[in-house]
Amino acid sequence: MNAISLDSAIIVTEISKRTLWRRLTDGQIGRLENDTRGRAMLDFDDLVPLLCISVAPEDYELFISADAGDADAQNDLAQLFLYAGKPEIALYWLQSAVTAPQSVVSVDAMHNLATLYFQGIGVPQDENTALMWLAKAASHGHVIAEQQMNALMQRAVKVEG
Repeated sequence: MNAISLDSAIIVTEISKRTLWRRLTDGQIGRLENDTRGRAMLDFDDLVPLLCISVAPEDYELFISADAGDADAQNDLAQLFLYAGKPEIALYWLQSAVTAPQSVVSVDAMHNLATLYFQGIGVPQDENTALMWLAKAASHGHVIAEQQMNALMQRAVKVEG
C-alpha cells in the first residue's frame, strides 16, 4: 500500500492538519503504521482525490518517493506543481531537494531555485539568492549552470575592462 506522511499530505492537498486528522478519525482517510522516522503515514490512494492539482496515475510514485526523501523525485514533483500554477508548493519541494544529505542533493533543484529567484516566481525576485543557487548548481557540476556562470563572468570582465 502506498503511503505519504501527514506533513506531506498537508502540503500537497492544501488541507489543514486539523481537517486531515478529522478525516482520519472519520475513516475517510486510512492511516498506516508510523514510518521509521516516527511520522504518521496516510494511505496515498485515499488522498489522491484531495490533491490540489490533477495528477496522472503514472506520477503517483513521485509523491511517494519525494516524501521518502528522494531529492530527484522532490525536484520532479516541484516541476508538476510549477506547471500547475502552485509555485509555493513547488518551492517547498525544491528546498527539500537541496537540503537533503550532501550526497543526494538535486543539482537540478538548485538550478531551478536559481530560476525562481531570478524570475520572482513564488518568491520575491532576488538576484543575490538566485546567483547563490546558480553558483551552487555549477559547483556541483550542473552543465547548464556552469555555462550560465561562465557567461556571467565574461560579462563582468567586459564591464570591468
